[in-house]
Amino acid sequence: MNPVNNMTKYSLRSWVLVLALAPTILVGILLGSYFTINRFYELEDTLVEQGSNIIEPLSIASEIGLVANDREATKRLLAAAQLNKSTLVKSIAIFDANNQLFVTSHYHKDFEIMRYKEALNTLHKTEIEHVGDSLILRTPIFSTGPSAAPANYDIQTDDGQLLGYISIIINKERALLEQHRAAVAAFIIVLIGVQLNLLFTFRLVKNVTQPITEMVRVVAKIREGKLDARLDGNLIGELDLLKRGINAMAGSLSEYHDEMQQNIDQATSDLRETLEQIEIQNVELDLAKKRALEASRIKSEFLANMSHELRTPLNGVIGFARQLVKTPLHSSQVDYIKTIERSATNLLGIINDILDFSKLEAGKMVLENMPFGLRETIGDTITLISGSAQAKGLELVVDIAPNVPDNVNGDAMRVCQIINNLVGNAIKFTDSGSVMVKIELQSQSEEQVVLRCDVVDTGIGIDESQQDFLFQAFGQADSSISRRFGGTGLGLVITKRLVNQMGGQIGFTSSPEKGSNFWFSLPLGLGQFQIGDSLPLEKLKDKTILFYEPRVLTHAVLSRQLNQWDTKVTHHQHIPSLLTTLNTAEAPYDYILLSCHGFSDAGQLVSTLNLAKTKTDCLVVLYDCQEQDALTQFIRPNADVVLSLPVSEHQLARNLLYPPMEYDIIAPVTIATPAARQSLTVLAVDDNFANLKLIDTLLSELVTTVVAVNSGDEAVKQAKTRTFDLIFMDIQMPGTDGISATKQIRQGSMNRNTPIIAVTAHAIAEERELILGSGMDGYLPKPIDEAALKDVIHRWITRPKFTHFDLHTLNWDLCLTQANHKADLALDMLRMLLDSLPLTVTTIQTALSQNDHPVMLSTIHKLHGASCYCGVPTTQRLCQEIESALKRETAVEDLEPEILELLDELTKVESAANQVISQLSAEITDDQKNGLL
Repeated sequence: MNPVNNMTKYSLRSWVLVLALAPTILVGILLGSYFTINRFYELEDTLVEQGSNIIEPLSIASEIGLVANDREATKRLLAAAQLNKSTLVKSIAIFDANNQLFVTSHYHKDFEIMRYKEALNTLHKTEIEHVGDSLILRTPIFSTGPSAAPANYDIQTDDGQLLGYISIIINKERALLEQHRAAVAAFIIVLIGVQLNLLFTFRLVKNVTQPITEMVRVVAKIREGKLDARLDGNLIGELDLLKRGINAMAGSLSEYHDEMQQNIDQATSDLRETLEQIEIQNVELDLAKKRALEASRIKSEFLANMSHELRTPLNGVIGFARQLVKTPLHSSQVDYIKTIERSATNLLGIINDILDFSKLEAGKMVLENMPFGLRETIGDTITLISGSAQAKGLELVVDIAPNVPDNVNGDAMRVCQIINNLVGNAIKFTDSGSVMVKIELQSQSEEQVVLRCDVVDTGIGIDESQQDFLFQAFGQADSSISRRFGGTGLGLVITKRLVNQMGGQIGFTSSPEKGSNFWFSLPLGLGQFQIGDSLPLEKLKDKTILFYEPRVLTHAVLSRQLNQWDTKVTHHQHIPSLLTTLNTAEAPYDYILLSCHGFSDAGQLVSTLNLAKTKTDCLVVLYDCQEQDALTQFIRPNADVVLSLPVSEHQLARNLLYPPMEYDIIAPVTIATPAARQSLTVLAVDDNFANLKLIDTLLSELVTTVVAVNSGDEAVKQAKTRTFDLIFMDIQMPGTDGISATKQIRQGSMNRNTPIIAVTAHAIAEERELILGSGMDGYLPKPIDEAALKDVIHRWITRPKFTHFDLHTLNWDLCLTQANHKADLALDMLRMLLDSLPLTVTTIQTALSQNDHPVMLSTIHKLHGASCYCGVPTTQRLCQEIESALKRETAVEDLEPEILELLDELTKVESAANQVISQLSAEITDDQKNGLL
């Protein structure tokens, strides 16, 4: 059974109790048992030592009585010894060399148990025997004189002549009593420790986990439409701020709902009026429309404000939880902190889903149209969620048809979101079997392709009676599924609206207990330039490959890829046939691809890998199992390349063409050392104390000097008195807000050109556009991520400055924005534009001289498409004007001034592009080596 599903069956309170009590009880039992058993052995050793101290002197003293055969004197000796230790010694007896009773301290009804059962010549030292509640010690008696023993005593040993032996019975009752006392004392101590731990645990549950559970319950009620749900009671720290934010959100939602209901009632009443009041109704409808627009505006403001109010305390909770993990903590404290962080992150995910749904519902979602590599984008998305499939032991397969183009235009982030939602749902509702992502080309034109994606699983399926409710907001197929698998019920409705907004369609087929097939078709633009590097796949032609994969789907997909490259593949799906081929193969293979599945144990896997190594120079292991120890100990030391499944075509081909020269078997464990802080002076502005403290803490780890102020007025005052390298500005502040403070700093201060980064929890696109249009240079959303903060500092401190050309000719910041802030992609786009310019200029000049309208239109159209992604605003504007005129059938000769201006502008672009590429190529290469990009 999957441990992840088991964890969801128990509440946070149960886990806190178990994780707090279990270690205490276990450690208490182990310590109590250890000290009790140690006490038992100690008492027993003491008892043996006391008996030895009695019996060994008696054995020496008894020699005279045995030699002289003086029973009376010996008996008095024994009686005196027993009386001296009467509570310890039960009886003492002496046996002669013939193992006959010589004398005893007093009559004992069963002195036979005191007799030595073995041959006397084997008794060389004191021996111990446990009999019931008694302890019997036997010590040999040796003669010290040369001929003191009687003549019939003929037993000789290395220590002298054996005269007999003395046997003593020791009473263990007192020792047993002490042992029982020790056990009882240990039990009482453990019980007291458990009670104290239980007291502290319940205190923790009351102060932390119970409020979080109550918040989750109230947020769930709000999602269900119960807007009167509220949080009560006084909470501690950020939990109290979070409670107020949730209550404020619920109150605002309730007021908005009431207001909308009043508008609907009013509109309904107006529609029931008679025909004589049509003119009046038209006026009233016009007023109602204005009120609805106002309500929509209020809703947008409400979403922005609620996003800010909720993200602000969450920023403090998540940020300080991450900072606290960096401090010395014991394991239980680390677990508690991570539990708080996960709970806050889950709440943030719910808020993001609600905001996405609201933006889609209001038509505020803005889609980008950027070039991206389809296979790389889908591969990155699948890689992020493949761990969930591996954890459940599912076969995750990606099958992209060969005729699907890789270079497309569209909103890559939203495509990833759609794939992530559908594949994530498939993995969530599938306990065994497979999840397959299949992408095919549905249709293609000169500028557009329509792709169909099917996500097929072998999960629980959906009953036909529940399928109509699947794409409704805040709902799933039924409540039991919601309780079992969790989720807000917004994933599919967001996916459907995204697909619809992008011009596609979505649907599904499903059968209970057999699985589901969710599909969508999506139109995407055809890219004019290749994204990423191209591989010489022709080098793989006629290469010999031995391929083993027992699973049918994965085997079929990888086989098609290998056959597509014209390789000579030997297929195997069973271990015996694979071993037969390896043992009988005469010529080595160019490549051997082996799956980690199907092997009976690690020994068989290692032996097969070693055998395969002798048959090829490049052994590739395809791995998607959870056993990391097997990967580290058995697979990596014996393989040339290890690829995680599902593997993309590009990744597989690259590793076959360029296998690594050396493979790190075990990465050395290094202790992370704090990175050197940059010598920068940074101003941080935020009116919230917790957020100001958090960003101050994070910045102090990255830069040398941080000035933190809590108001816009103070920020303006600081900006007038000293210079800063970077300014982080909150937006929503009382008095002078962030936008007003930015304008004042830009107008008259010592920091007119200092980069100002907005740090805010606003999540609406319009708000972001307003922020960036107010004079600020960048945007950092809350909750603040430490990696994002480092990236912002690096981007704005190390950004290049170009002074030899006009920014309207080539704007590097605009080029980065159009390339989704990927510097290497922006440079590639710029290089491709630069490489195409000579042919483009020649074609335009020829078409101009020959008045060739079709050639001119085609060339300008291609140039216009390329200029949209390279940060050349003037070239883009001229191309748009000329293309629009040509489409209106304007003659080429009539556009000669504009075309000449374009040719002149292309000369400037060529010069500027050469400067940018030469200046940035080395910097980006160094940054990639250092892991900065």
